[in-house]
Amino acid sequence: MPDPGHTVDWDDFRFVLAIVRAGTVSAAAKQLGVDHTTVIRRVDRLERQLSAKLFDRRKTGYLLTEAGHRVAASAEALESTVIANQELIGGSRAHLTGTVRIGAPDGFGTHFLAPRLVSFADQYPDLDLQLVATARLFSLSKREADIAITLSLPKEGHVVGRKLADYSLGLYASPSYLERSPPIHNRDDLAGHRFVGYIEELLYTPELDYLPQVSPKIAARFRSANLIAQFNATLAGFGIAVLPCFMAENEGALRPVLPELVTIQRCFYLLMHADSKDLARIRAVADYIYATVERDRALFTRT
Repeated sequence: MPDPGHTVDWDDFRFVLAIVRAGTVSAAAKQLGVDHTTVIRRVDRLERQLSAKLFDRRKTGYLLTEAGHRVAASAEALESTVIANQELIGGSRAHLTGTVRIGAPDGFGTHFLAPRLVSFADQYPDLDLQLVATARLFSLSKREADIAITLSLPKEGHVVGRKLADYSLGLYASPSYLERSPPIHNRDDLAGHRFVGYIEELLYTPELDYLPQVSPKIAARFRSANLIAQFNATLAGFGIAVLPCFMAENEGALRPVLPELVTIQRCFYLLMHADSKDLARIRAVADYIYATVERDRALFTRT
């Protein structure tokens, strides 16, 4: 509890956040444009005013205590409120710092999102972006990511989410594979062809089990838990693969197979933890992803 004999200077909370985000006192001082003794003095003062130890001082750096975690969370909420009010009143661009980690499927994260984060990074140069683009589920409750792009909404948990975009998938193969293989006129012709797909026992979500939906007569001869590996194997001419149209149709070296007969629909969702969804840095990244997907929505549906 705060010491009733002293008024808490809310500006001191900035110094706590700076240490948490920068990792060291010296890095925090550089970020704030002050000397390191000022950072130490402001944190020491806040600890006295709150009658709580916020950091364990170690040779390797400052580590948050349990009380420090609570204060840091409150500081972020306060920062978000201040930024929101600045934007509402002044309409100026917010100054965001800290780190935002985005967990996304490998195809969406690598092919779509990664190159489109450049303009956002230019707008907020002091914000650190981490993109984990891999085929797995991310636990928002365990803080494995601040934002998660998924193929389904969670059935439980303190998570909020909304639909990001529908997207289409189809069959694709390289011209070299199609030239040396039997012609394909209908689904029955697929039985004599080589396919690229997922390793069934390593599927992290049932939404990726595509091949049975195409035909019960086909099976993958090359399998990978990674969509980028499947994509590259298909480019190299290994066989036919089910690929997202936003990946395959931007690649001039791939040709659609039975596009009038085989189209699969899936959906991306954007999820955030309910406790952190209103933090300014996380909200800004989420809003940018929504806007970027909306702007390029035509890429996600088959032409």
